[in-house]
Amino acid sequence: MRVAIVGCGYVGYAVARYWRQELGLFVTATTTTPDRVAKLEEVAQKVAVVNGNDAANLKSVLQDVEVVLLSVGAKSANLYEETYLHTAKTIVSALKEIPTVRQLIYTGSYSVYGDKSGEWVDESSPLAPANQNGEILAQTEQVLLSASDRNTSVCILRLGGIYGPGRELLKIFGRVPGTTRPGNGDDITNWIHLDDIVGAIEFARKHQLQGIYNLVDDAHLPSRELLDRLFTQHNLPPVTWDASQKSARPYNARVSNQKLKTAGYQLIQPQMIF
Repeated sequence: MRVAIVGCGYVGYAVARYWRQELGLFVTATTTTPDRVAKLEEVAQKVAVVNGNDAANLKSVLQDVEVVLLSVGAKSANLYEETYLHTAKTIVSALKEIPTVRQLIYTGSYSVYGDKSGEWVDESSPLAPANQNGEILAQTEQVLLSASDRNTSVCILRLGGIYGPGRELLKIFGRVPGTTRPGNGDDITNWIHLDDIVGAIEFARKHQLQGIYNLVDDAHLPSRELLDRLFTQHNLPPVTWDASQKSARPYNARVSNQKLKTAGYQLIQPQMIF
Protein backbone atom coordinates (compact mmCIF):
# COMPACT_ATOMS: atom_id res chain seq x y z
CA MET A 1 0.00 0.00 0.00
CA ARG A 2 1.17 3.52 -0.82
CA VAL A 3 0.54 6.14 1.84
CA ALA A 4 1.40 9.83 2.06
CA ILE A 5 1.98 11.94 5.16
CA VAL A 6 1.47 15.65 4.55
CA GLY A 7 3.30 17.44 7.35
CA CYS A 8 5.87 15.12 8.86
CA GLY A 9 6.74 16.64 12.23
CA TYR A 10 6.70 14.94 15.63
CA VAL A 11 3.59 12.86 14.91
CA GLY A 12 4.12 12.32 11.20
CA TYR A 13 7.68 11.09 11.68
CA ALA A 14 6.56 8.48 14.22
CA VAL A 15 3.73 7.28 11.97
CA ALA A 16 6.04 7.10 8.95
CA ARG A 17 8.52 4.99 10.90
CA TYR A 18 5.77 2.61 12.06
CA TRP A 19 4.12 2.28 8.66
CA ARG A 20 7.39 1.61 6.86
CA GLN A 21 9.30 -0.47 9.39
CA GLU A 22 6.47 -2.44 11.01
CA LEU A 23 3.99 -2.76 8.14
CA GLY A 24 6.16 -2.41 5.07
CA LEU A 25 4.03 0.31 3.48
CA PHE A 26 5.46 2.63 0.84
CA VAL A 27 5.60 6.00 2.59
CA THR A 28 5.81 9.42 0.96
CA ALA A 29 6.49 12.22 3.44
CA THR A 30 6.20 15.94 2.83
CA THR A 31 7.76 18.83 4.70
CA THR A 32 7.97 22.58 4.21
CA THR A 33 11.49 22.59 5.68
CA PRO A 34 14.33 21.51 3.35
CA ASP A 35 16.58 20.86 6.37
CA ARG A 36 14.31 17.98 7.45
CA VAL A 37 14.66 15.99 4.23
CA ALA A 38 17.63 13.90 5.39
CA LYS A 39 15.89 12.96 8.66
CA LEU A 40 12.67 12.03 6.90
CA GLU A 41 14.56 9.85 4.44
CA GLU A 42 15.28 7.60 7.45
CA VAL A 43 11.59 6.69 7.68
CA ALA A 44 10.09 7.33 4.24
CA GLN A 45 10.94 5.94 0.82
CA LYS A 46 10.07 9.27 -0.81
CA VAL A 47 10.39 12.79 0.62
CA ALA A 48 9.14 15.99 -0.99
CA VAL A 49 9.44 19.64 0.05
CA VAL A 50 5.96 21.03 -0.59
CA ASN A 51 4.01 23.97 0.77
CA GLY A 52 0.38 23.39 1.65
CA ASN A 53 -0.91 25.82 -0.97
CA ASP A 54 1.22 24.38 -3.79
CA ALA A 55 -1.57 22.60 -5.66
CA ALA A 56 0.48 21.27 -8.56
CA ASN A 57 3.27 19.73 -6.47
CA LEU A 58 0.87 18.39 -3.83
CA LYS A 59 -1.19 16.69 -6.53
CA SER A 60 1.98 15.17 -7.94
CA VAL A 61 2.99 13.85 -4.51
CA LEU A 62 -0.41 12.23 -3.96
CA GLN A 63 -0.56 10.38 -7.29
CA ASP A 64 -1.25 6.63 -6.84
CA VAL A 65 -1.53 7.04 -3.05
CA GLU A 66 -4.32 5.15 -1.23
CA VAL A 67 -4.22 6.79 2.21
CA VAL A 68 -3.34 10.40 3.06
CA LEU A 69 -2.48 11.49 6.60
CA LEU A 70 -2.67 15.25 7.13
CA SER A 71 -0.62 16.00 10.23
CA VAL A 72 0.54 19.58 9.92
CA GLY A 73 1.50 21.94 12.73
CA ALA A 74 1.65 25.72 12.63
CA LYS A 75 5.06 27.18 13.41
CA SER A 76 3.46 30.26 14.98
CA ALA A 77 0.01 31.52 15.93
CA ASN A 78 -0.24 33.80 12.90
CA LEU A 79 0.30 30.91 10.47
CA TYR A 80 -2.77 28.84 11.37
CA GLU A 81 -4.84 29.80 8.34
CA GLU A 82 -2.00 29.11 5.93
CA THR A 83 -0.94 25.89 7.64
CA TYR A 84 -4.32 24.28 8.29
CA LEU A 85 -7.08 25.82 6.21
CA HIS A 86 -5.14 26.52 3.02
CA THR A 87 -3.53 23.07 3.08
CA ALA A 88 -6.91 21.39 3.64
CA LYS A 89 -8.47 23.25 0.71
CA THR A 90 -5.54 22.36 -1.53
CA ILE A 91 -5.73 18.67 -0.62
CA VAL A 92 -9.50 18.46 -1.08
CA SER A 93 -9.17 20.09 -4.49
CA ALA A 94 -6.37 17.69 -5.45
CA LEU A 95 -8.31 14.61 -4.35
CA LYS A 96 -10.98 15.33 -6.96
CA GLU A 97 -8.40 14.40 -9.58
CA ILE A 98 -6.79 11.47 -7.73
CA PRO A 99 -9.14 8.45 -7.79
CA THR A 100 -6.73 6.15 -5.92
CA VAL A 101 -7.14 7.84 -2.51
CA ARG A 102 -9.53 5.79 -0.39
CA GLN A 103 -9.02 7.56 2.93
CA LEU A 104 -7.97 10.91 4.37
CA ILE A 105 -6.98 11.01 8.06
CA TYR A 106 -6.46 14.32 9.84
CA THR A 107 -4.97 15.04 13.25
CA GLY A 108 -6.91 18.00 14.63
CA SER A 109 -7.39 19.30 18.16
CA TYR A 110 -9.94 19.13 20.95
CA SER A 111 -9.46 22.89 21.31
CA VAL A 112 -12.40 23.33 18.91
CA TYR A 113 -14.73 22.60 21.87
CA GLY A 114 -13.55 25.75 23.66
CA ASP A 115 -14.41 26.47 27.28
CA LYS A 116 -17.15 24.14 28.56
CA SER A 117 -16.49 24.86 32.26
CA GLY A 118 -15.08 21.38 32.75
CA GLU A 119 -18.21 19.59 31.52
CA TRP A 120 -18.09 16.41 29.45
CA VAL A 121 -18.06 16.80 25.67
CA ASP A 122 -18.23 14.23 22.91
CA GLU A 123 -18.08 14.35 19.14
CA SER A 124 -21.69 15.56 18.90
CA SER A 125 -21.16 18.51 21.27
CA PRO A 126 -21.44 21.98 19.71
CA LEU A 127 -18.15 23.67 18.96
CA ALA A 128 -17.25 26.94 20.65
CA PRO A 129 -13.72 27.90 19.59
CA ALA A 130 -12.20 30.32 22.09
CA ASN A 131 -10.21 32.31 19.55
CA GLN A 132 -9.61 32.85 15.86
CA ASN A 133 -7.17 29.97 15.56
CA GLY A 134 -9.70 27.63 17.14
CA GLU A 135 -12.20 28.82 14.55
CA ILE A 136 -9.69 28.10 11.79
CA LEU A 137 -9.31 24.54 13.10
CA ALA A 138 -13.09 24.09 13.09
CA GLN A 139 -13.29 25.38 9.50
CA THR A 140 -10.47 23.03 8.51
CA GLU A 141 -12.49 20.06 9.75
CA GLN A 142 -15.49 21.09 7.65
CA VAL A 143 -13.38 21.51 4.52
CA LEU A 144 -11.87 18.06 4.94
CA LEU A 145 -15.20 16.38 5.70
CA SER A 146 -16.51 17.79 2.43
CA ALA A 147 -14.13 15.42 0.61
CA SER A 148 -16.03 12.40 1.89
CA ASP A 149 -17.85 10.45 -0.82
CA ARG A 150 -18.49 6.88 -1.94
CA ASN A 151 -14.83 6.38 -2.82
CA THR A 152 -13.07 8.29 -0.05
CA SER A 153 -13.64 8.19 3.70
CA VAL A 154 -12.51 11.08 5.91
CA CYS A 155 -11.47 10.54 9.54
CA ILE A 156 -10.92 13.50 11.87
CA LEU A 157 -9.01 12.74 15.07
CA ARG A 158 -9.37 15.49 17.69
CA LEU A 159 -6.17 15.10 19.70
CA GLY A 160 -5.52 16.08 23.27
CA GLY A 161 -2.22 17.64 24.31
CA ILE A 162 0.59 15.65 22.70
CA TYR A 163 3.44 14.18 24.74
CA GLY A 164 5.86 11.28 24.46
CA PRO A 165 9.55 10.51 23.86
CA GLY A 166 11.43 13.76 23.33
CA ARG A 167 8.33 15.69 24.35
CA GLU A 168 7.94 14.53 27.94
CA LEU A 169 5.64 16.37 30.34
CA LEU A 170 8.64 17.58 32.35
CA LYS A 171 10.07 19.12 29.19
CA ILE A 172 6.75 20.75 28.26
CA PHE A 173 6.36 22.27 31.74
CA GLY A 174 10.08 22.83 32.31
CA ARG A 175 9.73 26.53 33.19
CA VAL A 176 6.72 26.15 35.45
CA PRO A 177 8.08 24.75 38.79
CA GLY A 178 7.97 27.34 41.56
CA THR A 179 5.93 29.84 39.55
CA THR A 180 2.54 31.38 40.30
CA ARG A 181 -0.21 30.67 37.78
CA PRO A 182 -3.57 32.40 37.34
CA GLY A 183 -6.74 30.61 38.44
CA ASN A 184 -7.24 27.78 40.91
CA GLY A 185 -5.99 24.91 38.73
CA ASP A 186 -9.41 23.28 38.48
CA ASP A 187 -9.51 23.43 34.69
CA ILE A 188 -9.54 19.97 33.09
CA THR A 189 -6.70 18.83 30.84
CA ASN A 190 -6.82 16.21 28.10
CA TRP A 191 -3.64 14.54 26.91
CA ILE A 192 -2.63 11.76 24.55
CA HIS A 193 0.66 9.86 24.34
CA LEU A 194 2.48 9.52 21.03
CA ASP A 195 2.09 5.72 21.25
CA ASP A 196 -1.68 6.13 21.07
CA ILE A 197 -1.58 8.73 18.32
CA VAL A 198 0.34 6.29 16.14
CA GLY A 199 -1.87 3.42 17.32
CA ALA A 200 -5.14 5.23 16.64
CA ILE A 201 -4.03 6.49 13.23
CA GLU A 202 -3.14 2.93 12.24
CA PHE A 203 -6.46 1.70 13.68
CA ALA A 204 -8.29 4.33 11.60
CA ARG A 205 -6.39 3.27 8.48
CA LYS A 206 -6.90 -0.44 9.03
CA HIS A 207 -10.63 -0.12 9.73
CA GLN A 208 -11.17 2.81 7.34
CA LEU A 209 -12.86 4.90 10.02
CA GLN A 210 -15.15 7.66 8.82
CA GLY A 211 -16.17 10.78 10.74
CA ILE A 212 -14.93 12.52 13.90
CA TYR A 213 -13.27 10.79 16.86
CA ASN A 214 -11.79 12.28 20.02
CA LEU A 215 -8.31 10.96 20.77
CA VAL A 216 -7.48 11.56 24.45
CA ASP A 217 -6.48 9.27 27.32
CA ASP A 218 -8.56 8.36 30.38
CA ALA A 219 -6.87 10.69 32.88
CA HIS A 220 -8.72 14.04 32.47
CA LEU A 221 -6.61 15.55 35.27
CA PRO A 222 -7.19 19.08 36.56
CA SER A 223 -4.16 21.30 35.89
CA ARG A 224 -3.40 21.50 39.60
CA GLU A 225 -3.25 17.73 40.07
CA LEU A 226 -1.24 17.19 36.91
CA LEU A 227 1.44 19.70 37.92
CA ASP A 228 1.47 18.59 41.56
CA ARG A 229 2.08 14.98 40.60
CA LEU A 230 4.66 15.86 37.97
CA PHE A 231 6.74 18.14 40.17
CA THR A 232 6.45 15.94 43.27
CA GLN A 233 7.75 12.97 41.30
CA HIS A 234 10.75 14.96 40.09
CA ASN A 235 11.42 16.74 43.40
CA LEU A 236 10.68 20.18 41.99
CA PRO A 237 9.03 23.15 43.73
CA PRO A 238 5.23 23.22 43.39
CA VAL A 239 3.09 25.75 41.58
CA THR A 240 1.25 28.44 43.51
CA TRP A 241 -2.23 29.33 42.24
CA ASP A 242 -3.67 32.84 42.30
CA ALA A 243 -7.46 32.50 42.27
CA SER A 244 -7.86 36.29 42.06
CA GLN A 245 -6.73 36.05 38.44
CA LYS A 246 -8.72 34.35 35.68
CA SER A 247 -7.15 31.22 34.25
CA ALA A 248 -5.33 31.88 31.01
CA ARG A 249 -6.30 28.49 29.51
CA PRO A 250 -9.03 28.92 26.87
CA TYR A 251 -9.91 25.20 26.83
CA ASN A 252 -11.71 23.61 29.76
CA ALA A 253 -13.65 20.51 28.81
CA ARG A 254 -13.64 16.87 29.88
CA VAL A 255 -13.31 15.14 26.52
CA SER A 256 -14.90 11.72 26.08
CA ASN A 257 -12.97 9.04 24.17
CA GLN A 258 -15.84 6.53 24.27
CA LYS A 259 -16.64 6.66 20.56
CA LEU A 260 -13.15 5.51 19.59
CA LYS A 261 -13.24 2.77 22.23
CA THR A 262 -16.64 1.62 21.00
CA ALA A 263 -15.14 1.35 17.51
CA GLY A 264 -12.66 -1.14 19.02
CA TYR A 265 -9.54 0.86 19.82
CA GLN A 266 -7.75 0.02 23.08
CA LEU A 267 -5.50 2.68 24.58
CA ILE A 268 -1.83 1.75 24.95
CA GLN A 269 -1.22 4.49 27.57
CA PRO A 270 -4.63 5.09 29.21
CA GLN A 271 -3.08 7.00 32.15
CA MET A 272 -0.48 9.72 32.04
CA ILE A 273 3.24 8.96 32.28
CA PHE A 274 5.01 11.38 34.62
